[in-house]
Amino acid sequence: MCQVVNKFYIDLQSCPLSSVSVFSVTTKSAILRWARFTGASSYRITVAPKSSPNNQIAFATFSPNTVLGSVNSLSANVMYIFTLEALDSFQGALYSAAVESSTAPNVMDTIQAVKTKDRGTLMASFNSETGATDYIIRIQTTNGFFREDAVSSTPAEIKNLKPYTEYMLSIMSVNSGGRSQPSLPLTAKTVLPPPQLLASSPSNDSIIVSWDAVADAVQYTLSLHHLATNTSVKHNTSSTNLTISGLSAASVYAIEGFAWDLEGREGEGSLIINQTTRKETLRPPSPSCANVSMVKSNGGTGLSVSWELNQEVVGSIQYHVMSDQNLTCNSTSNSCTLLPILCGEVHTIRVTASSDAGLSLPSGPVLFTTFPCQPDSLALVESTEGNCTVTWHTVPYADSYQAFIDKGDGVEDTCNTTSNNCTYNCKCGYTYWISVSALNQAGSSPQGHSLNYTTLPCCPEEVLVYAVSTNTLEITWTASRGAQLYETRAADGSEVILCNDTAPVCALSDLRCDSPYSVLVTPCSEISGCNRGCKAHTKNTAPCMPTNLMLNLKNSSCVSVSWTANNRDAAYTVSALGDDAEHTCTTSGNSCDVTDLPCGSTYEISVRATGLFGHSLPSYSDSLETEPCCAVNLTVDQVTQGVTNVSWSHAKGAHSFITSLTSTRGHARCHTQDSHCLMGCITCGTNYTVTMEAFSYSGRGSNCSYVGFSSSACCPSGVRLYGMSGNSLRVYWRSAGSSHSYVAELQGSSSNYTCTASAGESSCDVGNIQCGDVYDVVVAPLTQEGNRVLFCPQKPFSVTCSGSNVGAVIYRGKRSVD
Repeated sequence: MCQVVNKFYIDLQSCPLSSVSVFSVTTKSAILRWARFTGASSYRITVAPKSSPNNQIAFATFSPNTVLGSVNSLSANVMYIFTLEALDSFQGALYSAAVESSTAPNVMDTIQAVKTKDRGTLMASFNSETGATDYIIRIQTTNGFFREDAVSSTPAEIKNLKPYTEYMLSIMSVNSGGRSQPSLPLTAKTVLPPPQLLASSPSNDSIIVSWDAVADAVQYTLSLHHLATNTSVKHNTSSTNLTISGLSAASVYAIEGFAWDLEGREGEGSLIINQTTRKETLRPPSPSCANVSMVKSNGGTGLSVSWELNQEVVGSIQYHVMSDQNLTCNSTSNSCTLLPILCGEVHTIRVTASSDAGLSLPSGPVLFTTFPCQPDSLALVESTEGNCTVTWHTVPYADSYQAFIDKGDGVEDTCNTTSNNCTYNCKCGYTYWISVSALNQAGSSPQGHSLNYTTLPCCPEEVLVYAVSTNTLEITWTASRGAQLYETRAADGSEVILCNDTAPVCALSDLRCDSPYSVLVTPCSEISGCNRGCKAHTKNTAPCMPTNLMLNLKNSSCVSVSWTANNRDAAYTVSALGDDAEHTCTTSGNSCDVTDLPCGSTYEISVRATGLFGHSLPSYSDSLETEPCCAVNLTVDQVTQGVTNVSWSHAKGAHSFITSLTSTRGHARCHTQDSHCLMGCITCGTNYTVTMEAFSYSGRGSNCSYVGFSSSACCPSGVRLYGMSGNSLRVYWRSAGSSHSYVAELQGSSSNYTCTASAGESSCDVGNIQCGDVYDVVVAPLTQEGNRVLFCPQKPFSVTCSGSNVGAVIYRGKRSVD
C-alpha cells in the first residue's frame, strides 16, 4: 500500500509499482493499465513531471470497472510520474501505485529525400529529432504491403524491396517512452533490375550481346570498354540484342548494361562480362584522314566524304562509307557522297575498306554538323514606340541568326544576333515581311515561312474640331497611313458619342450643349487593329438655348424680359425684332429691359446665349404688341346743331377707336374701325372735352386726349316776320343767349335781304322790300369770327302787296309751337 504524505505527494518507496504499468504513450498522451482493486468505487490518475513531482499537471477519473485509461494534454519527450489511486465512495484513497514513463518525441518532418541504390534498396535522408534515441521508417504500398524498419541515423538504407515498385515512406521518432505519430508520407520508386547479358564474337571486329527482356523496360544502354586502349563507347537500343562492329581483333572488351523505365530513370547496372574478339586475318588497312564537306547533287544536298589511299595495298579495294544517320555510299576511289542530308543533323562518319581478305577496321569517326533547320514560331510585338521586336524559337546547332525585314519599299534591313530575338525600327502603317535564317559553319538554314506583320495605323494629323451647331461637332483630319477605318469618340464624362467612318471627316451630333468634350480619332485596320495611343483634343459645345421666356410690359415703351439661364459662363442678348427696327439688351444674368419701343408696333422677342465657344440657338420667341399710337390730328365739325362729325388721322397699330365728347351738360360717344364718326345729342353753345381710346388687334389700348371742342351757339326760336310801314319788314326771334350777334336773311325768288342785330337784341328791320313774293327767312347767330351758323332752319313767309306797299305777311310753313 502506498503511503499518502499529503494531498499532492505520495511516498513512491511504499508503492508496489508492479500493480500499474504504462500500456503505451504518444507525443501528447499516455495509456495506463492496472489490476482491479476490490471495493474501489472509482480510479484516479494524476500526472506530474519527474523534475517537479509536486506540480500536478493533469488528472483523469474512471469508473470501477475500468482497467485501462488515458491521460492527454501532455508535452512531448518529458519524463512523467503517473500515480493511480483506487477511491472509495467518499473519494478516499483505498490503494495507490505509481509508475514513471516518458512521452514520445515530437512528430517528425517529412523525409527529406529518397535515392535509389539498386533495384531493391532505397536510401532515405531525414532531419534528426531532439530526444529521439532511434527511428522507425514505415514502408507501405497500395497493394497492402506494410513493414517497419528500425534505423539509428540518417541516411538510412531500406533493403529487400521489390524492383520497379512505388512505396510510401513515413518516419517516427522513438525514445524510452514510445514512438511518435508517423510523419506525412513521401512516395519513392525502386528502379528496374539489370539485364542478364550474354556475349559472343562472330568475327574479328564484332561482338554480339543478347539478354532476356526486362519487365517495364523501354530502352537499354550497353557500355563497351576496350581494356587495351582504356576507351569506352555506349550504345542504346530498344531490342534485346545488339551487334557491335568495328572492334579491334583479338581484344578484350568489358561489357555492362542497364535498362531505362518509362520515367526515363536508369535501372540497376548488370554484372560486367568480358568478351574477346577473334584474331585478325589479312585484310586491308583502315582508311585514314577522312574529310567531309557539303555538296549539291541532283537538286539535293549531300556530304562529300574523301580519304587518303594506301599505296601499298595491291588489288581491288571497295570502300564503304557509313553515317550513324543511316546513310551509306560505296566507292572504289577515294571519295563518295552521302545523300540526302537534312538540316540539323550530326553525322558520325566512318570509312571501311574491304577486299577478298575481309573488312578493314573502320576509320576514326568524323563528326559533321549539317546546316541548321529554319527557325519557327516567328512572332512580332511592337515593344516601344517606333520599335518592333521579332522573336523565334532557337534551333539546334545554330551559331547565329539573321533576320531579314522588308517593308515593301525596296529597302531591306537585316539584323544579326546570337539570341532568339531582334529589335528594329518600325514605322506605323506599314506591312513588314520578315524571315529568319539560322547559320552555322556548314551554312544557312533553308528558306522558311516568312511572317507578315502590319504595324498599327498612324495617328491622324491636322485634326480640327469645328462646332457646326450647338449640338454638333465636325471633325476633320488628314488621312493616316495604314488606316482603313476611323473611330471618332467624343466623351464629356457622362456619355460617349461614337462615329465610325472610312472618310477623314466625321460629324458627332446630339451632343450636350455647353459641355467640354474630349474628342479622339482612333485609326483602325482590319489586320493590326486600332491604334489606341493617339492624342485627344478638347472642344466645348456652344451654350445652351435659354428657356422659359417671360415678358412683362413695364410701360408703353419698355418690356422686361426674363428666362431660365442654364450655362456655365455666358452673356445673353435679348432681341425684339419689329417692323421698324431691332431693339436689344445684353446681360450676364437672367433678365433685362428692352426700352424705347415705339407705339403701335409688333415684336418677336427671343434670347440668345453667347460664350467663348459660340452662340446658342435663339430661344423660342414670344410676340409683343406695344400700345397703339394716338392719332396725331383730330377734327370735330358740327354738322347740325345736335350732330357733329369727328375725324382723325391714321393711328399706327390701332384697329378700332372709341371717341368721346364730354361736358357737364352731357356726353356723346362712338365706337368704330373707321377714321371718322358722327355723334348726335350735341348741346349747342357747350364746351366739350375731346378724348379717344385706340385699341390694337389684341385689345391693347391707348388713351388719347385732344383740344376741347365748343359747339356753336344755339339757333333762335320763335322767328316771326311782320310788315312795317314804308315797305319795311321786321324779323323777330327769341334769343337763346345774349353773347352772340345775329343775322337775318330773307331769300326771295328775285331779291335777297339781310339785317343784323347786336348781342342782346332779338329783332332787326329790312327796308325796301318787294312785295308779292315768298321769302325763306333764316335767323342765325354769328361766330366770334363773324361767320353765320349754317345749320339754323328756314321759315317761309308770303309778303302780299297792298297797292304798292307791303300788305299782309303770311307764314307758309306748318304751324308749330314756335
